[in-house]
Amino acid sequence: MSTPLLEATGIRRTFGHVQALKGADFRVMPGEIVALIGDNGAGKSTLVKILSGADKPDEGTLRVEGREVSFTSPLDAQECGIATVYQDLALAPDLTPADNLFLGRELTRSGFLGKLGFLDRRTMQRQAVEQFSKLGVQLKSQRVAIASLSGGQQQSVAIARAAMWASKLVILDEPTAALGVVQTQRVLDLCRRVRDAGTSVVLISHNMPQVLEVADRVHVLRLGQTVADLRAADATVADLVREMTSGQAKELAA
Repeated sequence: MSTPLLEATGIRRTFGHVQALKGADFRVMPGEIVALIGDNGAGKSTLVKILSGADKPDEGTLRVEGREVSFTSPLDAQECGIATVYQDLALAPDLTPADNLFLGRELTRSGFLGKLGFLDRRTMQRQAVEQFSKLGVQLKSQRVAIASLSGGQQQSVAIARAAMWASKLVILDEPTAALGVVQTQRVLDLCRRVRDAGTSVVLISHNMPQVLEVADRVHVLRLGQTVADLRAADATVADLVREMTSGQAKELAA
């Protein structure tokens, strides 16, 4: 078996008297979509924060492509090729989609004008068009403020931005929450295209049918512990619900 792209073993995290994670394990292989599911209080949010560098575990080990790492901030995770899209999307509503793709990574013009801080908007616009085209992202316009786009289009921009700067892994926190049927399907299709373009995806979701539709594997947390790692093709919604509510720890899928 190839080396996991990202692997977390024995992750423990305590907040006061609350044990959010009790030795949880998690892994993502190259070129796959892994769904992370669990009931409220299962530890999903805490695990995602640790994987993305927003929090540190009390115990446990993180490895990226077999190399042990220690994330002290999201920047550390980004430098390892990992980007996270949270539910708030962190988009600048008054800027265009292209400006949002390069937010915090703006390109400056060459020569003297670049030294004065003049932006190279032509290059940023061209690269944004290429990124949206590569991932099949369709927007009503690429020259309007992001606030004027639909929720699904805004989500697509946020995912495209993460995929543009994440060389290895994109983590998506409830990307279809509050979206309509058509918008949801487009976002799920985008997840597949991100994977097919060579970037693995971790999908956090409460929607079991969507999870089985798009994921290659489903990782289940219950009360801070790993209880199952299932191949989506071999699982049903009933299997997932059973593991979330009363599953017992089992050997991880090979």
